[in-house]
Amino acid sequence: MKYDFIVVGAGSSGAIIASRLSENPSISVLLLEGGPDYPDFKKLPDDIKFGYSTGTYIAVGPEHDWGYIAKVNGYESGGLSRYIRTPRGKITGGTSSINGQIFLRGLSHDFELWKSLGLTDWSYEEVLPYFRKLETDLDFSGDFHGEDGPIIAHRFPRSQWSRSQKGFFESAINLGYRETRDMNYPDASGVGPFPCNNPNGIRISTAVGHLSQARHRLNLTVSPNSTVNKIILDKQKVSSLEVESGGDTYLVHGENVVLCAGAIANPKILMLSGIGPTAHLEKMGIPTQVDLPGIGQNLSDHPINFVKASVKDIDDLDTQKPCLQVGLRYTASESDIEDDMLMWMNSYSLSTDYREVETISTQGNLHNQDVDGIQIAVSVYFATSKGRIQLNSIDPKDSPDLFLNLLDTDKDVERMAEGIRIAKDLMESKPMRPLIQNITSPTNYILNSRESFHNWLRTNTVTGHHLTGTCRMGSDTDEMSVVDSNGKVKGLSNLYIADASIMPESVRANTNATTMMIGEKISAHLETNH
Repeated sequence: MKYDFIVVGAGSSGAIIASRLSENPSISVLLLEGGPDYPDFKKLPDDIKFGYSTGTYIAVGPEHDWGYIAKVNGYESGGLSRYIRTPRGKITGGTSSINGQIFLRGLSHDFELWKSLGLTDWSYEEVLPYFRKLETDLDFSGDFHGEDGPIIAHRFPRSQWSRSQKGFFESAINLGYRETRDMNYPDASGVGPFPCNNPNGIRISTAVGHLSQARHRLNLTVSPNSTVNKIILDKQKVSSLEVESGGDTYLVHGENVVLCAGAIANPKILMLSGIGPTAHLEKMGIPTQVDLPGIGQNLSDHPINFVKASVKDIDDLDTQKPCLQVGLRYTASESDIEDDMLMWMNSYSLSTDYREVETISTQGNLHNQDVDGIQIAVSVYFATSKGRIQLNSIDPKDSPDLFLNLLDTDKDVERMAEGIRIAKDLMESKPMRPLIQNITSPTNYILNSRESFHNWLRTNTVTGHHLTGTCRMGSDTDEMSVVDSNGKVKGLSNLYIADASIMPESVRANTNATTMMIGEKISAHLETNH
């Protein structure tokens, strides 16, 4: 059978695109997912179903994680280097099925930046209808919020905040930050409750929100445990995909293909298919089909570090209650990038960070780690450091090489350093004193020397799990762009990309909601122009 559309990856965007396209009964859709599928909500594993005490900040099991390992800093310069885990969801719903459920939109500034890069179809006014379309906001309505979308958004009322969340909020107000009730307002800044997509503790992934409403359609085929090895081209057109499932390899055919495998897997699939930077493809012995030097480049993330503290009563920390409730968005001192920083309170912290490869087994999760206190997470939400992705081998089973390059620029280090000092002030402020025993990291010895502090930051900063930009969207004059403003891959007539990998610059927000918006917007274009 030849499908009208083949969607590769049933994740935060792919599940939406397949669901929306199949609303038209004349369009046949095949949705390929490399991980398992759980059509029956009752059989959804608890660590996927329930969101309060799970997320990518807690190690998920290998059955739902692709198991990527990233190289951080120093690999090419000969300096200090380390490996860290980079979880990506291997399941219908993708990373929306394993993440921390912060449903934070990109800011209006982000989309005005995209517009300034020549992407006039991606201004705030153009994307707002699709943010509204995908959500049901239980707290706000009006021009900026949706009322009947598949993803349910809410904020924890102050009466439900943990003691540490209340202390964090009050401390930020005391330091002069303004209160914001709605962090999804176009230019929201200050301290307030995060919008979350976990009403009553249920994680509303795109599998739960969108795909569950589409499964009954005869024109939609969902194929789990099916991994795409490569794309087969006939001149400037995709003719088929090579798929592996259950030990068998076969071809599937479609009029159009939409890659939604994410910022890591998309470049891998493309380069294995001969689509990418010619120099790297030649080095790997792969004949170049389409020379696109931007594939795998421009890897963006939100680097993250922590101020950790022990508490007077460890039994006061309830790991079955929400860990993430309140956040603070602000602009770093002397920064020319508005609202470039975000920090938040974790209601409990763990004695080991699963991201560090040597610290915990791949089976690790919250329930076999020690809770040792609380922490404030500090993140640069508009980093100037960029990483890249390249092939490690030509075997589709091998993971690609990931170079995160966190805190490479002085600008990123300076902003992170200031953020850690602000977080330390918050942790030591009066509202936190009834709860805090003492700050355990970073120590005063580290903070007292600028050199040791910056070295500590570069040595301990980890991924924020918000990988974007490796197949960037851009205008015809942007030589490093991979897709046009409709997601179509340059040089090919029927191949599209639609997920976080096409963001030209990362948004100043957790990336999941914007990735969903991309799915809504590009699916509307594809359906209209089919």
